[in-house]
Amino acid sequence: MPPFKVLSLIPPMTQLNTPYPSTAYLTGFLRSRGIAAVQEDLALALVLALLNREGLQALRGAVLALPEAERSGPVNFFLDHFAAYAQSIDPVIAFLQGRDSTLSHRIARRGFLPEGARFAALDAYDDDGTGDPLGWAFGALGQQDRARHLATLYLNDLADVLRDGVDEGFEFVRYAERLAASQPSFDALAQALAKPPHLIDATLERLALAAIDTHQPTLVLLSVPFPGSVYSAFRIAQCIRRAHPHIRIALGGGFVNTELRALKAPRVFDFVDFITLDGGERPLLNLIEHLQGQRSVQRLVRTFVKNEAGQVQYINLQEPEVAFEDVGTATWDGLPLHNYLSLLDMLNPMNRLWSDGRWNKLTVAHGCYWKKCSFCDVSLDYISRYETASASTLVDRIEQIVAETGQTGFHFVDEAAPPKALKALAQELLRRGVQISWWGNIRFEKTFTPELCELLAQSGCIAMSGGLEVASDRLLQLMKKGVSVEQVAQVTKGFADAGVLVHAYLMYGFPTQTVQDTVDALEYVRQLFENGCIHSGFFHRFVCTVHSPVGLNPADYGVTLVPLPQGDFAQNDVAFIDPTPLGQGIDHDLLGQGLKKAIYNFMHGVGVEADVRSWFELPKGQCPKTTVQRNRIERALV
Repeated sequence: MPPFKVLSLIPPMTQLNTPYPSTAYLTGFLRSRGIAAVQEDLALALVLALLNREGLQALRGAVLALPEAERSGPVNFFLDHFAAYAQSIDPVIAFLQGRDSTLSHRIARRGFLPEGARFAALDAYDDDGTGDPLGWAFGALGQQDRARHLATLYLNDLADVLRDGVDEGFEFVRYAERLAASQPSFDALAQALAKPPHLIDATLERLALAAIDTHQPTLVLLSVPFPGSVYSAFRIAQCIRRAHPHIRIALGGGFVNTELRALKAPRVFDFVDFITLDGGERPLLNLIEHLQGQRSVQRLVRTFVKNEAGQVQYINLQEPEVAFEDVGTATWDGLPLHNYLSLLDMLNPMNRLWSDGRWNKLTVAHGCYWKKCSFCDVSLDYISRYETASASTLVDRIEQIVAETGQTGFHFVDEAAPPKALKALAQELLRRGVQISWWGNIRFEKTFTPELCELLAQSGCIAMSGGLEVASDRLLQLMKKGVSVEQVAQVTKGFADAGVLVHAYLMYGFPTQTVQDTVDALEYVRQLFENGCIHSGFFHRFVCTVHSPVGLNPADYGVTLVPLPQGDFAQNDVAFIDPTPLGQGIDHDLLGQGLKKAIYNFMHGVGVEADVRSWFELPKGQCPKTTVQRNRIERALV
């Protein structure tokens, strides 16, 4: 009998600049337990297979088969300039992989790349009329960055061709997301999977079967972090089951943990054999023992199966979790670290960290030490089960990862990294003389004193993000955020003064939020930029989930939930009605446009002195004057 081997796969789409870390965590954990484990990133492999000279020839053939009346503008542009695309694609990919830096000269001066619809956005940047729309961003220097931004627009043009000419759901990050996100029925996915494979599907299936032939696994793990990875994961499972029916397939990851907790659709198990919830270590160990004949199916942990009656059954034998201290060190062995694409799609400095450069992703602690925020999935394991590892163990892991990858950039992916653990980690890094660059997400709480901010910066901290959310003390209390606006100002200023980039996550449309609240929140944000407390920010619309305190106890927040449609597949987002006088008749979508426009300009130093009402396109008389004093943040910093 061949040895038991586990193959973990990253399905399209996740990030293109760095591997999604789930397979690295699981592969490292399994190897620490003596289990043969390997991994492959099919998200990156798919993009590289499509975006080369041969791949573009295949794409040209696919779109030429379309009736002329069905060809979009991007498709026609691609066909008209195909020779230029075919000549430039391989050099551009090599440049974005860091293998041909001198190409930046030709890309940056324009004319080397065919410039499709995505390049039209550059016109909006040419505010000074110089004819150099990126001059404000990159100046006389920054040629590499300028070239990478242009090359990223070029790839986005090609993504538009793939979307319009092959699969309307195609995106580099969120592929066919609509088929899975909060879909109560499996019907949409099943119908899509029943269609004959198109160019993208066929390429993905070829890559998946090649990985199977290379590794000959007993068990395949499909890690699905986002709704935009689900369709591809099921396509991979479908082709493996068809070609190798003896191989067992398990599905897990962030999407499963949040959206499939009430799964009842037996058809899902036409594609996979097992679906596991929450932290994967304990369920995976039990599953492997089951497949090796060492335990019955009834002794699995947090696992969905289809039973002999053809029904979905959830099995959860109570066993201790694997302690965070004992999960082993993540490994990127087997992943093509030098083939990832360093993109520059957005000029927001924090968004740039997400897409630019390859970061070793690591967790300082499991779960969240606060776990009270009313908008968060505090009832789920990834938030509620808080565990730490010693600073010594964390730095041991960091040193092993640097030795393996040769790269010293780390993104700590905690929901909210605990200040005590970060302080101990920084001290241990400095004590050992370990040189890394790192960034992560925190709560802007008072424990982060200026002295601690300086210590973290000395240890290699380059950026911090945190939730300011609605920037209203009333709503922050309702959210149970545990911070105030003044406190956030003091903490963010401490980080900024230490030379750390500070990004604020912001929210609008929270229950009972008024137009006045929104205007006042923007005034707070304006003052935070004005006083050098934050450098970057992003407003997103509040979404109620079934696992959050708002979703679990809506009456506590003055809202009524819209009943979820009957279904047997995914459920997560839930609509709500705000019947309170405060929440009635407000167009949060319109307000959101103003908020996003304002913060985009604030990040570029534009309009910071202006009255915040000017950003909102509301009917005359419906935009109230802010009640926040113009020097509120300045006084908080004294």
